[in-house]
Amino acid sequence: MTSTKHDFAPHPFGTEIGIQEIVEQFSTYKAWEDKYRLLIQLAKKLPPLTDDEKQQTQEVKGCENRVWIGALLNDNNTFHFYGDSEGRVVKGLFTILLAAVEQKTAQEIIDINFNDLLTQTGLPAQLSESRQNGIQSLISAIQNIASEMTPA
Repeated sequence: MTSTKHDFAPHPFGTEIGIQEIVEQFSTYKAWEDKYRLLIQLAKKLPPLTDDEKQQTQEVKGCENRVWIGALLNDNNTFHFYGDSEGRVVKGLFTILLAAVEQKTAQEIIDINFNDLLTQTGLPAQLSESRQNGIQSLISAIQNIASEMTPA
């Protein structure tokens, strides 16, 4: 599916809400409760996928909650990633990843140091090992999709 319009599973991450803005918001908070509230606010800004849209995604294994991820390759070889999760915290974490990869090329996505990005938010220290493993599964899924969908 190739498009430059994001009328399929639109979201504001990476366009209206940039990754630097998100990192700066998280860096202003020291308490986990404040960071948690911000995660939930971000999660609420990610529209849920319809059942039809979920069928056009892959379910990511290795996460505590069910997570669906999909991508469209734009005409200019940048990506529009989209997805959903049943869990609010996971959905909030997913929005951070979406903000980092939206409208990026496969090489730009592969070059992102996601762990450094997440560390800048101060979140990894607050997440359980299983949540951290789930985020790594999401990162791997994003990088794999970008690699597989890139034209030769």
